[in-house]
Amino acid sequence: MLSPQWLDQLRTRITLSALIGRSVRLIRAGREFKACCPFHNEKSPSFTVNDEKGFYHCFGCGAHGDAIRWMTDHQGLEFMDAVKELAAEAGMDVPAPDPRAAKQAEQRASLHDVMAAAQEWFVANLEGEGGKAARDYLATRGFDAATVRKFGFGFAPDERQSLKAALARFPEPMLIEAGLRIAVEGRDPYDRFRGRLMLPIQDVRGRAIAFGGRILAKDKTDAPKYLNSPDTPLFDKGRTLYNLHRAAPAARQSGRMVVVEGYMDVVALAAAGIEEAVAPLGTALTEEQIELLWRQVETPVLCLDGDAAGQRAAMRAVTRALPMLRPSHSLRIARLPEGLDPDDLVKKKGPEALRTLLGEAQSLLDVLWVQERDGASLATPEDKAGLKARLMAHVDAIADSDIASLYRRELLDRYSAFAFPPRPDRRQSNFAPRRGGRDFEKPRPPSSPESLGRLRRASQGSARDALSAAVLAGLIRWPLEIDRHADALARTPALDPRFGRLLDCCDAAMTLESGQLSTILAEHGLEGPDPAEYAGLRFGFLDPDADPAQAAQDLSRALELLVERPVLEAALADATERFESDLSEEAFEEQQRLLKRKLEFDRRLRHMATRNAAVP
Repeated sequence: MLSPQWLDQLRTRITLSALIGRSVRLIRAGREFKACCPFHNEKSPSFTVNDEKGFYHCFGCGAHGDAIRWMTDHQGLEFMDAVKELAAEAGMDVPAPDPRAAKQAEQRASLHDVMAAAQEWFVANLEGEGGKAARDYLATRGFDAATVRKFGFGFAPDERQSLKAALARFPEPMLIEAGLRIAVEGRDPYDRFRGRLMLPIQDVRGRAIAFGGRILAKDKTDAPKYLNSPDTPLFDKGRTLYNLHRAAPAARQSGRMVVVEGYMDVVALAAAGIEEAVAPLGTALTEEQIELLWRQVETPVLCLDGDAAGQRAAMRAVTRALPMLRPSHSLRIARLPEGLDPDDLVKKKGPEALRTLLGEAQSLLDVLWVQERDGASLATPEDKAGLKARLMAHVDAIADSDIASLYRRELLDRYSAFAFPPRPDRRQSNFAPRRGGRDFEKPRPPSSPESLGRLRRASQGSARDALSAAVLAGLIRWPLEIDRHADALARTPALDPRFGRLLDCCDAAMTLESGQLSTILAEHGLEGPDPAEYAGLRFGFLDPDADPAQAAQDLSRALELLVERPVLEAALADATERFESDLSEEAFEEQQRLLKRKLEFDRRLRHMATRNAAVP
């Protein structure tokens, strides 16, 4: 008996397009290959081969399979002959038969027989006299007879021993192992599902491997509304998606896979014509289920409730997916209006309203930013620093270095725009709201020459010059970064005039190299920064041999400091001026708080300018 793990390894070692290409003329179409289907006559190609997902599919006749299926269905080999031929090509040894594995396979086959018999019995009960309450409930949900048959709805009588009697041909231990009966020490076993509308949970081949049951009696408030089978040799709820065997073919045609919260939502969507929906089974979306989704489409859509529980589910999905992200593979999240489930939305506004909602689903990055930004108070600088720390902790969880770098850039850009918005020019008005309650305070006299001098010295100190020169040199060395940081630079007051020329170049939509930028500065009477200007700051992005991705990341962090500093220094100058004017305790505490922030800022700058340093 060959293990599923060994067969999966065999499939991954075979390039499917190369295998099929030996007998079919394939034409590349993006990430896939196309051809006229070898299983039926056609004039235009509808047969596709996807190496990444490891399957072929014909949209005309429905032929579908992997490398082994190709060898059996197209080449006419028996299963073991196909496996042996592919294993020889892949350089793998076919394992010797394992008696224990064979026994386990035989046991699984027997449990499949049990589940099939239970499903037939549940369906018969629904159609009989005792199933009237279940049929009435299905009518209230608007499910027609075709939908009921398609999804295999059934009914479990509200009795403790009726299933055992109906499946008497199977031994009691097998019914218990299949999850249909419950064994309790010191008591007789009893049926797990009683007085419930039943729905089979099926594997990718459409075989019943578990059941879900919805309670019908309204007076049983102590019983769970929905009850699923426990994990069994056939069923692992963390590795199973409800309705995947039906949704996968539909997703290949629509290019979309929708994940909803429960199996009744799946049925409701299918009844409305949206057949590419699946659902987890009583758990948050697991890593294994995300991988199952990615085998079908690159960016499945999670359709979640718009309430607080839905927001928590969204963040659970985000944190599960971040370490797994890889190029072109992610999740999108659609939020339902609060108080509505997919069935409610379809009934009130029609299927097109749900399709529109799915089309407007947010990216994983957007959800992460909004949830962290709005999830806690951001009234103080410490709160805002906490937001940044949480965002960067999420970024650190991403295993793919390229994706992590791109997430870091985008989130830092959003954080900078949020935490350091442009300050209004207070000189335009001599009036400002008073905190205490009166509408306006008396006009304030303009700042004294001494105060303006302090502010000017704070914004023109040697440290500021050095940082500006270093960032300027970094942008000249990595000119593709200019456009990405143009907005942040444009909002920053009192910058070195050479930054303005770089932004002009960016506005002119030029594609420039470092040498051209130096020439343009010279033409306007400006020179590029001399290394002596930033000799005390040895940033990694100044190294000619620096890795481009790491250099861009370091440059982004240095520029963030450059943008933050004038805001901090201006606030410190204002606080100092207020303290000198009224000598109040409040003004002194504000000045001291900002002084501590300035010291912390200087510490961060020193740390960044010496970590992974390059000698200029």
